[in-house]
Amino acid sequence: MQVIGHIESDFPEKFGIPRQSGLADKLVSRVVFEPEYRVKEAFRGLEGYSHIWVIWEFSEAKREGWSPTVRPPRLGGNRRVGVFASRSPFRPNPVGLSAVRLERIEYGGEGPVLYISGGDMMDKTPVLDIKPYIPYADAYPEAKGGFSVSERESLEVNFPSELLEIISEEKREALIQILSQDPRPAYQDDPDRIYTMSFAGHEISFFVRDGALTVTKVSP
Repeated sequence: MQVIGHIESDFPEKFGIPRQSGLADKLVSRVVFEPEYRVKEAFRGLEGYSHIWVIWEFSEAKREGWSPTVRPPRLGGNRRVGVFASRSPFRPNPVGLSAVRLERIEYGGEGPVLYISGGDMMDKTPVLDIKPYIPYADAYPEAKGGFSVSERESLEVNFPSELLEIISEEKREALIQILSQDPRPAYQDDPDRIYTMSFAGHEISFFVRDGALTVTKVSP
Protein backbone atom coordinates (compact mmCIF):
# COMPACT_ATOMS: atom_id res chain seq x y z
CA MET A 1 0.00 0.00 0.00
CA GLN A 2 1.28 3.45 -0.91
CA VAL A 3 0.37 6.62 0.98
CA ILE A 4 -0.94 8.90 -1.77
CA GLY A 5 -1.63 11.97 0.34
CA HIS A 6 -2.56 13.40 3.72
CA ILE A 7 -5.53 15.07 5.37
CA GLU A 8 -5.33 18.68 6.46
CA SER A 9 -8.00 19.26 9.11
CA ASP A 10 -8.64 21.46 12.15
CA PHE A 11 -8.03 18.57 14.58
CA PRO A 12 -4.39 18.11 15.67
CA GLU A 13 -5.58 15.55 18.28
CA LYS A 14 -8.17 12.78 18.33
CA PHE A 15 -10.38 14.29 21.04
CA GLY A 16 -13.36 16.08 19.52
CA ILE A 17 -13.23 14.52 16.06
CA PRO A 18 -16.74 13.51 14.89
CA ARG A 19 -17.43 9.86 15.62
CA GLN A 20 -18.41 9.11 12.04
CA SER A 21 -18.11 10.85 8.71
CA GLY A 22 -21.04 13.05 7.71
CA LEU A 23 -22.05 14.02 11.24
CA ALA A 24 -20.46 17.48 10.99
CA ASP A 25 -21.23 18.48 7.43
CA LYS A 26 -19.94 22.04 7.94
CA LEU A 27 -16.47 20.80 8.80
CA VAL A 28 -14.18 21.34 5.81
CA SER A 29 -10.87 19.52 5.33
CA ARG A 30 -8.40 19.11 2.48
CA VAL A 31 -6.81 16.09 0.86
CA VAL A 32 -3.31 17.09 -0.28
CA PHE A 33 -1.54 14.53 -2.44
CA GLU A 34 2.09 13.49 -2.52
CA PRO A 35 4.02 14.99 -5.49
CA GLU A 36 4.02 11.64 -7.32
CA TYR A 37 0.20 11.64 -7.42
CA ARG A 38 -0.37 15.29 -8.34
CA VAL A 39 -1.33 14.27 -11.83
CA LYS A 40 -4.35 16.09 -13.21
CA GLU A 41 -5.33 13.19 -15.47
CA ALA A 42 -5.77 10.92 -12.44
CA PHE A 43 -8.72 13.08 -11.32
CA ARG A 44 -10.44 13.40 -14.68
CA GLY A 45 -14.19 12.92 -14.18
CA LEU A 46 -14.11 13.13 -10.38
CA GLU A 47 -15.79 16.56 -10.48
CA GLY A 48 -18.96 14.79 -11.65
CA TYR A 49 -19.47 13.20 -8.21
CA SER A 50 -20.92 14.97 -5.18
CA HIS A 51 -19.42 12.51 -2.68
CA ILE A 52 -16.34 10.32 -2.46
CA TRP A 53 -14.95 7.55 -0.29
CA VAL A 54 -11.66 8.32 1.43
CA ILE A 55 -9.67 5.27 2.48
CA TRP A 56 -7.12 6.17 5.12
CA GLU A 57 -4.84 4.86 7.83
CA PHE A 58 -5.34 5.00 11.60
CA SER A 59 -1.76 6.19 11.91
CA GLU A 60 -2.10 7.05 15.62
CA ALA A 61 -3.71 3.74 16.60
CA LYS A 62 -1.09 1.19 15.60
CA ARG A 63 -0.43 -1.64 18.07
CA GLU A 64 1.59 -4.79 18.16
CA GLY A 65 -0.77 -7.69 17.65
CA TRP A 66 -4.54 -7.40 17.72
CA SER A 67 -7.52 -8.29 19.92
CA PRO A 68 -10.59 -10.16 18.63
CA THR A 69 -12.86 -8.01 20.83
CA VAL A 70 -13.05 -4.29 21.61
CA ARG A 71 -15.04 -2.03 23.94
CA PRO A 72 -16.95 0.52 21.88
CA PRO A 73 -17.50 3.87 23.62
CA ARG A 74 -21.09 3.75 22.31
CA LEU A 75 -21.71 0.84 24.72
CA GLY A 76 -20.20 2.66 27.68
CA GLY A 77 -16.73 1.20 27.30
CA ASN A 78 -17.58 -1.82 29.48
CA ARG A 79 -19.16 -4.24 26.99
CA ARG A 80 -17.11 -6.19 24.46
CA VAL A 81 -18.06 -6.88 20.87
CA GLY A 82 -16.13 -8.44 18.02
CA VAL A 83 -13.63 -6.15 16.36
CA PHE A 84 -15.26 -6.86 12.99
CA ALA A 85 -18.64 -5.74 14.41
CA SER A 86 -17.17 -2.36 15.28
CA ARG A 87 -15.41 0.61 13.74
CA SER A 88 -12.70 0.61 16.34
CA PRO A 89 -9.35 1.97 15.12
CA PHE A 90 -7.59 -0.97 16.78
CA ARG A 91 -7.84 -3.54 14.01
CA PRO A 92 -5.62 -6.16 12.35
CA ASN A 93 -5.10 -3.58 9.58
CA PRO A 94 -5.57 0.02 10.77
CA VAL A 95 -7.69 1.15 7.82
CA GLY A 96 -10.49 3.74 7.97
CA LEU A 97 -13.25 4.42 5.44
CA SER A 98 -15.16 7.71 5.24
CA ALA A 99 -17.90 8.93 2.93
CA VAL A 100 -17.56 12.70 2.51
CA ARG A 101 -18.89 15.46 0.28
CA LEU A 102 -16.54 16.65 -2.43
CA GLU A 103 -16.87 20.43 -2.28
CA ARG A 104 -14.40 21.24 -5.05
CA ILE A 105 -11.09 20.38 -6.65
CA GLU A 106 -8.39 23.04 -6.83
CA TYR A 107 -5.55 22.85 -9.30
CA GLY A 108 -2.42 24.84 -8.47
CA GLY A 109 0.97 24.53 -6.83
CA GLU A 110 -0.20 21.75 -4.49
CA GLY A 111 -2.91 20.55 -6.83
CA PRO A 112 -5.00 18.76 -7.43
CA VAL A 113 -6.28 19.36 -3.88
CA LEU A 114 -9.66 17.99 -2.80
CA TYR A 115 -11.80 20.11 -0.49
CA ILE A 116 -14.13 17.83 1.44
CA SER A 117 -16.80 18.34 4.10
CA GLY A 118 -18.08 15.97 6.76
CA GLY A 119 -14.75 14.30 7.43
CA ASP A 120 -13.82 12.48 10.63
CA MET A 121 -10.04 12.44 10.28
CA MET A 122 -7.22 13.99 12.25
CA ASP A 123 -4.74 16.40 10.73
CA LYS A 124 -1.89 14.64 8.87
CA THR A 125 -3.87 11.39 8.51
CA PRO A 126 -2.32 9.31 5.69
CA VAL A 127 -4.65 8.73 2.73
CA LEU A 128 -4.42 5.40 0.88
CA ASP A 129 -7.03 5.82 -1.85
CA ILE A 130 -9.94 7.87 -3.19
CA LYS A 131 -13.01 6.32 -4.82
CA PRO A 132 -16.23 7.91 -6.08
CA TYR A 133 -19.39 7.37 -4.05
CA ILE A 134 -22.04 5.79 -6.31
CA PRO A 135 -25.57 6.34 -4.91
CA TYR A 136 -27.34 3.40 -6.57
CA ALA A 137 -24.69 0.93 -5.40
CA ASP A 138 -23.37 2.42 -2.15
CA ALA A 139 -26.58 3.53 -0.38
CA TYR A 140 -28.82 1.07 1.51
CA PRO A 141 -31.50 3.10 3.36
CA GLU A 142 -33.11 -0.07 4.74
CA ALA A 143 -29.86 -1.40 6.26
CA LYS A 144 -29.80 -2.41 9.95
CA GLY A 145 -27.41 -0.51 12.20
CA GLY A 146 -26.75 -3.01 15.00
CA PHE A 147 -25.74 -1.49 18.32
CA SER A 148 -24.65 1.72 16.58
CA VAL A 149 -28.21 2.95 15.96
CA SER A 150 -28.48 4.50 19.43
CA GLU A 151 -27.14 8.04 19.30
CA ARG A 152 -26.70 10.69 21.97
CA GLU A 153 -29.18 13.52 21.77
CA SER A 154 -27.78 16.79 20.52
CA LEU A 155 -26.67 19.21 23.21
CA GLU A 156 -27.67 22.83 23.48
CA VAL A 157 -24.46 24.85 23.03
CA ASN A 158 -23.92 27.97 25.12
CA PHE A 159 -21.07 29.83 23.44
CA PRO A 160 -20.54 33.37 24.79
CA SER A 161 -20.30 35.82 21.91
CA GLU A 162 -17.01 37.30 23.10
CA LEU A 163 -15.45 33.83 22.96
CA LEU A 164 -17.07 32.85 19.68
CA GLU A 165 -15.61 35.95 18.03
CA ILE A 166 -12.11 34.55 18.66
CA ILE A 167 -12.89 31.76 16.16
CA SER A 168 -12.63 32.68 12.48
CA GLU A 169 -16.08 33.29 11.04
CA GLU A 170 -15.92 30.50 8.46
CA LYS A 171 -15.23 27.88 11.16
CA ARG A 172 -17.80 28.89 13.78
CA GLU A 173 -20.74 26.90 12.42
CA ALA A 174 -18.66 23.73 12.16
CA LEU A 175 -17.36 24.14 15.73
CA ILE A 176 -20.86 24.59 17.17
CA GLN A 177 -22.03 21.55 15.20
CA ILE A 178 -19.18 19.46 16.63
CA LEU A 179 -19.81 20.61 20.20
CA SER A 180 -23.54 19.88 19.92
CA GLN A 181 -22.72 16.22 19.24
CA ASP A 182 -21.01 15.95 22.65
CA PRO A 183 -17.27 15.31 22.11
CA ARG A 184 -16.90 13.58 25.47
CA PRO A 185 -16.35 9.81 25.63
CA ALA A 186 -19.75 8.13 25.86
CA TYR A 187 -18.95 6.64 29.26
CA GLN A 188 -18.10 10.00 30.89
CA ASP A 189 -20.81 12.17 32.42
CA ASP A 190 -19.18 14.35 35.05
CA PRO A 191 -20.99 17.71 35.20
CA ASP A 192 -18.12 19.34 37.10
CA ARG A 193 -15.34 18.33 34.77
CA ILE A 194 -13.82 20.84 32.37
CA TYR A 195 -12.88 19.33 29.00
CA THR A 196 -10.48 20.93 26.52
CA MET A 197 -10.53 20.28 22.79
CA SER A 198 -8.00 21.47 20.20
CA PHE A 199 -9.63 22.96 17.11
CA ALA A 200 -8.26 25.19 14.34
CA GLY A 201 -5.34 26.41 16.41
CA HIS A 202 -7.43 27.11 19.53
CA GLU A 203 -8.03 25.32 22.81
CA ILE A 204 -11.78 25.14 23.49
CA SER A 205 -12.70 24.49 27.15
CA PHE A 206 -16.22 23.47 28.13
CA PHE A 207 -18.40 21.56 30.58
CA VAL A 208 -21.63 19.63 30.04
CA ARG A 209 -24.50 19.85 32.49
CA ASP A 210 -28.24 19.14 32.22
CA GLY A 211 -28.18 18.57 28.48
CA ALA A 212 -26.26 21.74 27.67
CA LEU A 213 -22.63 22.33 26.77
CA THR A 214 -21.15 25.61 27.96
CA VAL A 215 -17.89 26.98 26.58
CA THR A 216 -15.80 28.56 29.32
CA LYS A 217 -12.59 29.54 27.54
CA VAL A 218 -11.09 29.86 24.08
CA SER A 219 -7.33 30.20 23.93
CA PRO A 220 -6.23 32.38 20.98
